[in-house]
Amino acid sequence: MQYANLGRTGLKVSRLCLGMMTYGAPKWREWVLGEEQSRPFVKRAIEHGINFFDTADMYSLGVSEEVAGRALRDFARRDEVVIATKVFYPLGDKPNQGGLSRKHIMEAIDGSLRRLGVDHVDLYQIHRFDKETPIEETMEALHDVVKAGKARYIGASSMYAWQFAEMQHTAEMNGWTRFASMQNHYNLVYREEEREMMPLCRSDGVGVIPWSPLARGFLAGNRTKDKSGETARSKSDAFAHDMYYQDEDFEIVDRVAELAKRRGVSNAQIALAWLLHQPGVTSPIIGASKMYQLEEAAAALNVQLSQDECAFLEERYRPHRVLGHS
Repeated sequence: MQYANLGRTGLKVSRLCLGMMTYGAPKWREWVLGEEQSRPFVKRAIEHGINFFDTADMYSLGVSEEVAGRALRDFARRDEVVIATKVFYPLGDKPNQGGLSRKHIMEAIDGSLRRLGVDHVDLYQIHRFDKETPIEETMEALHDVVKAGKARYIGASSMYAWQFAEMQHTAEMNGWTRFASMQNHYNLVYREEEREMMPLCRSDGVGVIPWSPLARGFLAGNRTKDKSGETARSKSDAFAHDMYYQDEDFEIVDRVAELAKRRGVSNAQIALAWLLHQPGVTSPIIGASKMYQLEEAAAALNVQLSQDECAFLEERYRPHRVLGHS
């Protein structure tokens, strides 16, 4: 396994992060694995040297955090792993059960710590930008979470670059904790982040931990234009259906498959290798519901792509509307 500092912090994270959204309660999403099915993936990830695990309070409505917490306690020491979780999406239907108000952040962090069974998380992230809460309120609350010892670092997720810059500026002007990471939507078929967010993060020393590095499985090559696909997730993932499936997206997948065949590796390894080659990317967040997917992801760290190969993969890209901010 390879490791890197998360942005300008001293925190060392594996170059792959295991996303825990796939593990929790199948009743939440039909492609989610239950706890007993999930545990071997956490154990195997640790065996590969992965020390970075990302979940969120809204995944399986809290069950993902519970499953992650129990597995990590059983398979690793607390000081060996980097636990990340997120706040924003509501877990209930009452007015203050979501968003980034001080009230919700303070209640949400305590709920996450209780479900994870830890006294702190290493990275506490805002899952989205909250248009209804003043930035000052959010940033001060996150700062207080850090100063209370409940989180070591804070991070953000998909938003416009100007919003992220304004939040960072607000923290800096007030002497509050700044974001150490950006978890954004970035992969071979969605590269709009290269326009502003990626340069901003590189300039600001922010670690980038992209979500959906395989475009929710689209880059694996098992999707079809009629949106049926081969897996339960490909058939039921309406979110992915709305985000990808342009003609050019399929052309990029064809090129991934062509290069994968030439190199004797899988589509997923090529797509992940490309992302790992991008300047500023620290640790893509991988998902795995089958063990071979985890094995392929780990093997992708050893796939070196030439400039010509990267250009071949990128050539058919066409602009997309902004995706993943809501």
